Amino acid sequence: MQTLLAHKPITVIRPLDYLNAATCGEFGRQLATAIAAPGVVAVLVDLGAVTFIDSAGLMALVSGLKQAKKMGRRFSLCSVSPGIKMILELSQLDRVFEIFENVDSFEAENSCVNQHW
Repeated sequence: MQTLLAHKPITVIRPLDYLNAATCGEFGRQLATAIAAPGVVAVLVDLGAVTFIDSAGLMALVSGLKQAKKMGRRFSLCSVSPGIKMILELSQLDRVFEIFENVDSFEAENSCVNQHW
């Protein structure tokens, strides 16, 4: 259902298809595990393969962000489709999440930081 790529200290999670009430339980568990993993300083959720998100999916993302902040870890999104971007904007969550164009742009912006991790 989801792909988890661990590149300590950055973990990239790629949920597939739907991020909704039916899938957010497993997704939330993966997020919690990735965020709490020893040595991880950043979790990047790549939404490139997500075609639909509902309020349960948004809550899973917000919960992940809260957990990451509590643990002093970075939490970002990337590859957000226009439809999902509109949902984030309407809910004003685009102001809450750090959003990157893609994984490469996240890595490029953090290349100096990565050398110190």
